[in-house]
Amino acid sequence: MTPEKGTISINTENIFPIIKKFLYSDTEIFLRELVSNAVDATQKLNRLVSLGHFKGETGNLNIRISADKDAKTLTISDAGIGMTAEEIKKYINQIAFSGATEFMEKFKEAKDANEIIGRFGLGFYSAFMVADKVEIQTLSYEEGAEPAHWTCDGSTSFEIATGSRTTRGTDVTLYLNADSEEYLEQHRLQEILDKYAKFLPVPVQLGTKTETEPDGTDEEGKPKYKEVEIDNIINKTQPIWIKAPGDLTDEDYLSFYRELYPYSEDPLFWIHLNVDYPFNLTGVLYFPKLKKEFEVPKNKIKLFSRQVFITDEVKDIVPEFLLLLHGVIDSPDIPLNVSRSFLQADSNVKKINSYISRKVADKLSELFKKDRKAYEEKWMDIGVFVKYGSLTDDKFFEKAKEFILLTNTQKESWTLEEYKAKVKDFQTGKDDQLVYLYTANPETQDSFIRAAAKKNYDVLLMDSPLDTHFIHTLEMKLEKIAFKRVDADSPDKLIEKDEPIAAALSDEQQQQLKSIFEKAIGNPTMKVETENLQSDSMPVSITMEEWMRRMKDMSKLGGGMNFYGGMPDTYKVSLNSNHPLMEKILQAGEGHQTEMAKQVYDLALLAQGMLKGADLSAFVERTMKHVS
Repeated sequence: MTPEKGTISINTENIFPIIKKFLYSDTEIFLRELVSNAVDATQKLNRLVSLGHFKGETGNLNIRISADKDAKTLTISDAGIGMTAEEIKKYINQIAFSGATEFMEKFKEAKDANEIIGRFGLGFYSAFMVADKVEIQTLSYEEGAEPAHWTCDGSTSFEIATGSRTTRGTDVTLYLNADSEEYLEQHRLQEILDKYAKFLPVPVQLGTKTETEPDGTDEEGKPKYKEVEIDNIINKTQPIWIKAPGDLTDEDYLSFYRELYPYSEDPLFWIHLNVDYPFNLTGVLYFPKLKKEFEVPKNKIKLFSRQVFITDEVKDIVPEFLLLLHGVIDSPDIPLNVSRSFLQADSNVKKINSYISRKVADKLSELFKKDRKAYEEKWMDIGVFVKYGSLTDDKFFEKAKEFILLTNTQKESWTLEEYKAKVKDFQTGKDDQLVYLYTANPETQDSFIRAAAKKNYDVLLMDSPLDTHFIHTLEMKLEKIAFKRVDADSPDKLIEKDEPIAAALSDEQQQQLKSIFEKAIGNPTMKVETENLQSDSMPVSITMEEWMRRMKDMSKLGGGMNFYGGMPDTYKVSLNSNHPLMEKILQAGEGHQTEMAKQVYDLALLAQGMLKGADLSAFVERTMKHVS
């Protein structure tokens, strides 16, 4: 071949400075790109063999990565289809730009290295992020092909001549610049390959390893040994997600999980994804055990394209409510150099998102129907996903209605339909609205739970950070259902009935009682009201209206009205005018009235966990004085 010099067809002198400047922080991407190219070349050869277009010996198809610290070079070698000189000109020298102006306009929109590389086909040229010069030695699989040698020093000029390679395949050698000598270190290369190449479909060999084996005996009959090179393969070419579920055992799935997340507890269960229409997708998603909701790290799902790792930021591919899942997703429909804008706009990504949501719903339904007891035992962990999904995905909620569980303070679990049937006879109000009572903290709200139980009311346990929003969703989606926290009102008022209770005190006496307590409390945020309740109900109860407390809780989670943070908490102080203690307070002397009212009020505060500091100390002193 006559040596040939030329100019790379990119129509701009600025391409290499741009690559080096703007992609500097992502320099390790170069190794993923070059190894992926080697994998493609190898798989193309295997494809030709399977089609009968190549009948020669394939030999060892391992991809080799070797560093030479003296020469400061890094070489990626494969035994794939190789290239002819004409193919080098076509695939290496002609970058798909119509001009510098168009490139710079498009470049303004790019957010990161992946997007620049992916949008403009710069995979091979990412090598110039770390190299001052790049050489290619290659020999095509085609019969009679001549080896070719291509070299470029980082300018737009190249040289192509007859190469020295004698076997089929390609060597890409990078002459590393001074800032990139870290890529000569074995541990750094291992780190990058563990990240991007751990499951590549072609064996990847990093450097060389030797081992000692017997080599006969010497003249004295003593055994001799020799050093032989062995493959130092760093990847597993057959990960479980590309296998058929029927060929895998539970232990296979658990072993893979432990390999990905070595310090995690075993998962609750998993879902094997496998679809080839209308998009291609394989993967395995695991449901982890959640000790504390939302404290589990996200970004635990790894996205691959043809077994090449892309990213663990899968927000637009996986439904938001499933971001706490662990596992892998592999789709050739997602380009290797994927960008955030691509994920948000691509129709296949939207279909994948919907498919995963549907598969998760189907799996949960299957688990519920197959073994309800086991499902109930896992509900504390599963419920996070189900509730979050119900909040954010209407289609998921429609499927989830059959396996959403409501758990009461007795640790009994019910589906939505079952619970409705359980409580409708006792908890239907005068307007035919069914009231579901719940507690967010059974310990601090125990007195209210006990009072509700006396009226044959059931109380649900709703103590998850999501439950404030989840309750609102259920109220919107279920007909004539309202939720009230068990301490949102006095027990007789939680569920309004057409059963008025007669008053034991006159209107004048009730007004006098109200004045006594307002004086004893001395706090304008405590709104005192007298109510005609059952005589065995609590004499005084302190409650916050359901709507106000919900708004407060949502504000804490970022879902409430912004102005609530400046509003003081206001409570209702309900005086049970039918309780015998109230008449005693009215009959007491004026000075003693205030003390008695203060004592009963403090007891109500204590029941709500609201009596603290100096007020608590004063209450204890008063109590001790009366019992001493």
